[in-house]
Amino acid sequence: MAIDDEPLALQQLAAYIGKVPFLELVVECQSAIKAREFLEHDTVDAIFCDINMPDLNGMDFVKSLTCAPLVVFTTAYAEYAIEGFKVAAVDYLLKPFGMQDFLRAANRLKSRMENTPPAAQPAALAPKDDDTIFLKTEYRIVKVSIADIRYIEAMSEYLKVFLEGEAKPIVTLLSMKKIEERLPDNFMRIHRSYIINLTKIQEVNKNRVIMDNDTYLPVGDMYKEAFQQYLDTKFLGK
Repeated sequence: MAIDDEPLALQQLAAYIGKVPFLELVVECQSAIKAREFLEHDTVDAIFCDINMPDLNGMDFVKSLTCAPLVVFTTAYAEYAIEGFKVAAVDYLLKPFGMQDFLRAANRLKSRMENTPPAAQPAALAPKDDDTIFLKTEYRIVKVSIADIRYIEAMSEYLKVFLEGEAKPIVTLLSMKKIEERLPDNFMRIHRSYIINLTKIQEVNKNRVIMDNDTYLPVGDMYKEAFQQYLDTKFLGK
């Protein structure tokens, strides 16, 4: 999650996140209030958060979270640094900061995440091998058979879920990470924007996966190796 009330600063922050392979930008917010609303129905692993914002500043926002994600504060005011570390911030970026400083903070996030045990799943969550999920779309909650999912496309903070036999996708407010956690092993992320049902592939042509005559999905550089390993396990021939 990226939070900054200044549009240009938010744009720069999003650009930096996009350049780091192990980071995925789930949502951009121009206020801490919008960020808090998002976290009421979704989760993120980490937050890059400006401090000096109107209505609710970043420091108070983080303190108000019952279970706060990892936090990197970004601000033009150096006097906030000590207070930032009091709330266990992973890092503190003083504006204006460049890509090198950002990458330092990102690597600290990665290190902290790798050394943090995964949070326990709520008891009410359906087991991963369950064959259905429920998705909220518009004003309805619809039941979806996982086996019917052909592929999923990320669209900002929304997802398009394309189903077998359905002309239009289900559009739902959800992160790729969250739905990926619920999908079985026959689903694979092949791009920052695409998860596919491996059983629905019709053809693989160079760096594209062909799902049907009208659907050609790219394989991103980050995902080529894992996808090729999958193909190798299925490939017959020389």
